[in-house]
Amino acid sequence: MPRYEYREVNPTPAAEKTFLDWIEQLDREFMRRDPEHRSNVVRDALPQLYLGRRYGAPNAAAPLAEQALVHSFDPRNATLEPEYYGDVDASKYAERKPLIWFWMMYDRSPAGLNHWLGYRVRAMLARHIFKHCGKNVKIFHGVEFSFGYNLTVEDNCTIHKYVLLDDRGEIVIREGSSISDYANVYSHAHDLNDGMIVSNHKTEIGPRARVTYHATVLSGVTVGEHGMVGSMGVASKNVGPFNIVGGIPAKTIKVKSIAPEEWQKKSG
Repeated sequence: MPRYEYREVNPTPAAEKTFLDWIEQLDREFMRRDPEHRSNVVRDALPQLYLGRRYGAPNAAAPLAEQALVHSFDPRNATLEPEYYGDVDASKYAERKPLIWFWMMYDRSPAGLNHWLGYRVRAMLARHIFKHCGKNVKIFHGVEFSFGYNLTVEDNCTIHKYVLLDDRGEIVIREGSSISDYANVYSHAHDLNDGMIVSNHKTEIGPRARVTYHATVLSGVTVGEHGMVGSMGVASKNVGPFNIVGGIPAKTIKVKSIAPEEWQKKSG
């Protein structure tokens, strides 16, 4: 079977400079953790992305839908689902909410599907939002998470489009792991009789593990080194190292052979 490496694809030099300068500018502004400052930065940036013009207070004579659009550029006028959770750390979330709103709105903007730019925008935001975001992390559009501050993504990880990372408890994605399109990783569970009773747990993926298309990892589960959850599988129990699991609930269907370089790592 042939092995295909990814191609190198870049924008024009002029566009690349603009993209990198813009990301650097936002990065500098977001260094200030004050929610009011971050909200102002986001409020000013989103009209430029969506309308190609600077922010201005809504015109009272404008149609109501237009006024609603302009108001919605300001994170202070948006409410997000995790804000309602009883276990949210309000101060930690308040710092991150403007950046989370910017992430969501960027992904839905005309520029949001530009992969070269998007990888870099999201990696910059992740360093300010996540508990930890490592090097060479590639995050596609449409990825959503709960609090952000309970999420660790180590070096060389890839998170594909429309993934849900529910970090109400804690999620750790170890080095070199991959989460495929439409996968879900949870870190909280509800009581069977009373849905308002929530238990939070730590969920771990990897290192070098894969959660494949439309698969689900439930709260508190560990997917071991080089483990794999097959497409549509639901991992309700720990997945051993090098185990490939599938089905609902997921069970081991194969164990990977360990490559020579892996033996060297383990013996070293």
